[in-house]
Amino acid sequence: MLDSLDGLSVGDALGAEFPVMRRSIPDIRAGDRPPGPWAWTDDTEMACTLVAELLRHGTIDQDRIAKAFAERFSPHRDYGFMAADTLRRIGNGVHWRQAAGTAFDNRGSYGNGAAMRVAPLGAFHAGEPERAVAEAIRSAQVTHMHPEGTAGAAAVALAACVAAHARLRGFRPSPQEFIATVLDGLEPGETTHGIHRARDLLGASAEQAANELGNGSLVTAQNTVPFTIWVAATHLTDYSAAIVTCIAVGGDIDTTSAIAGGIVAAYTGTVRSTGVPQTWLTAREPLPDWFHQIRLRKPAGLGRVRRWFPSTK
Repeated sequence: MLDSLDGLSVGDALGAEFPVMRRSIPDIRAGDRPPGPWAWTDDTEMACTLVAELLRHGTIDQDRIAKAFAERFSPHRDYGFMAADTLRRIGNGVHWRQAAGTAFDNRGSYGNGAAMRVAPLGAFHAGEPERAVAEAIRSAQVTHMHPEGTAGAAAVALAACVAAHARLRGFRPSPQEFIATVLDGLEPGETTHGIHRARDLLGASAEQAANELGNGSLVTAQNTVPFTIWVAATHLTDYSAAIVTCIAVGGDIDTTSAIAGGIVAAYTGTVRSTGVPQTWLTAREPLPDWFHQIRLRKPAGLGRVRRWFPSTK
């Protein structure tokens, strides 16, 4: 889970920094990076809150996580306007069900915000796909009540769950197996349909995949999650390649890099040569002080033995 958080936060920070860093894609591939600190965005701030919840309690309590999201809301972290409005309302005493449920003319949000923060939760539940999906949906609903918003979170959590468990088992699923396993745990819908198409596009160029699946430029789950699943399946053993792929196709690159980075790092970790580069970790802005205080305490629910690995199609 903590490796996944590092992968998410580094991807987020590098993606946010890239448009102003005056470096090219070949520069990044060659290891020419700008000096830090690379500031992270709302993706990382909310992911830290989720991880803290799991470290302290081992599960998601919706009232508690909604309150924590609102209390730690920092406007300068580039929150979307609807997320900012929802969190401000929660902070002012409106119940999260009302605040999230009345967004977008009472449809609820189907933005990519619930998906961007959830990969570490999936890694925490490695080997427990049904629980990963259920907890991801609970974590999503406090800000994203629309079925596609929750579906995006479920898909990312399940992908990280599969990646983390494959790592624990010493098993490298093929890209086809990886996506098939994710699809096995999802309900039908637009986001799921996009992930089916992502499986069909395995072997295509990143540009073709992004053109057909989306690159997050619409800031919706449907336009973001399928491509990040494609990236994770394609580059599951190479964190840097996954992040560079997200950056190269443009769009909402801090979010696509955060999602793909969180999934892939659940498999690669941070110490392998193909994992999160230490120089990138050093350049990333440090995670919040309050998070480090929680991280030092005894984790809840870690060390559980998980024996599941799904059949593939």
